[in-house]
Amino acid sequence: MRSFHALVLVATAALAGTASANIRITEVMSSSTSTAPTPDWIEVTNYGASSIDLTGWKMDDGSFNFAAAVALNGIASIGAGETVIFIESAGGAGVAGYRTFWGGLSGIQVGYYSGSGVGFSSGGDGACLFDASGAILSQVNFGAATNAFSFFFGWDSAGAIDPAYNAAVSSVGTIATQVTFVAAGGDTGSVGTAIGVPAPGAFALIGLAGLAGRRSRRR
Repeated sequence: MRSFHALVLVATAALAGTASANIRITEVMSSSTSTAPTPDWIEVTNYGASSIDLTGWKMDDGSFNFAAAVALNGIASIGAGETVIFIESAGGAGVAGYRTFWGGLSGIQVGYYSGSGVGFSSGGDGACLFDASGAILSQVNFGAATNAFSFFFGWDSAGAIDPAYNAAVSSVGTIATQVTFVAAGGDTGSVGTAIGVPAPGAFALIGLAGLAGRRSRRR
């Protein structure tokens, strides 16, 4: 019995050490309406089974260059299964207005970033997340924007982009289980709601936990 529990602990520790591999960019806005409080934003989802510390994390646009990346601020960690937002805003001054624009966003964390050269081009661009070591955790590409509509991305169980939801343009009530809505100023997106399935690490952790529970009940 001891050896089994040791295996569970080792596997759990290994999964926790690679938890950041379950982080994905799930939505990008590159062309908001003129009334929006912030021009660009990204949505980030933790498909894993444990919380992830964001200390030292950065983002960049389509250059995918850690040297040019800027810090992610205002959110210390992303919980298991949580979806958060980072907006382009110097010092986070636009966060309150962003929340109001999108109906309050109760229970959703909104952070911010700012700096030279990280604004998204409405003609086509990309977004990238780095951890503190400079390793790329998630990156996406998208083409020319439809003004006032976000792009969203779905991910499969292997951690790869689902082709059916690769830079799809948000459309209210028409795309699978995606919850999309129109903001006060006319933007359409799915702020704080992502689609996709947990990455393999999450499935493994859940399976091990369940097996451990069954073994304990048999004692």
